[in-house]
Amino acid sequence: MASNEPGQPAAMSTDWTHSLETPASALAIGAHPDDVEFGAGGTLAKWAAEGCRVMHLVCTDGSKGTWDASADITALVTRREEEQREANRLLNGGVSTDVVFLGRVDGELTADREACSAVARVIRELRPEVVLGHDPWKRYRLHPDHREAGRLACEGIVAARDPHFFPEHGLEPHRPSHLVLWEADEPNHVEDISSSIDIKLAALEAHVSQFESTMRAIGENGLARFRKRIRERANELGRPHGLGAAEAFHLMSDL
Repeated sequence: MASNEPGQPAAMSTDWTHSLETPASALAIGAHPDDVEFGAGGTLAKWAAEGCRVMHLVCTDGSKGTWDASADITALVTRREEEQREANRLLNGGVSTDVVFLGRVDGELTADREACSAVARVIRELRPEVVLGHDPWKRYRLHPDHREAGRLACEGIVAARDPHFFPEHGLEPHRPSHLVLWEADEPNHVEDISSSIDIKLAALEAHVSQFESTMRAIGENGLARFRKRIRERANELGRPHGLGAAEAFHLMSDL
């Protein structure tokens, strides 16, 4: 897997933990619309089918997500928000839940105090049992938004759990039980997505605006190759663990 490819790492050691107990709620924090589905779509769909409330926080507006130099950027931002809401609905078995857009300009995300406050506020308001996000420590990751969104997930948890961070929120602190990082530099946890790989693909395919760029899925042949690529990576990750399909993460608990 190229260091810049979205989604899942290559299979490595098998000495990992397996499949968390299904949480009551999960907040996935992505840099752009579609990042969550690449990184954890199968896990979130599986959890949702077992009663978890799956929520999204998208840090940027996705305004650079096209190769068309003459694109209407305002329309693109609106379209990408609509696509993300549809992906959320699909992951949740047809029921829409919370989708929050931080609205930072695509390509210009920084884990500054204002953004950290905004993420901590969302965590305090939604009170997820599990937070998922990009691994900010991934080596050779080219896109800065992924790194900064990962930092915001980590720093937002610290701020949300401790009462002396951002008391102006007027909200009770909240400490999630687990942080699950995708695109992990050092994976240590695997989730079985054998039952939910189809829903992961459906949620990814809700991001139609990304077929040409991120997904390289133009036309039926291109879409077929994209589906095959996602399935093969999930199969590759599952095989060392005796699973038909899997997603891999770095799991942090006792937060």
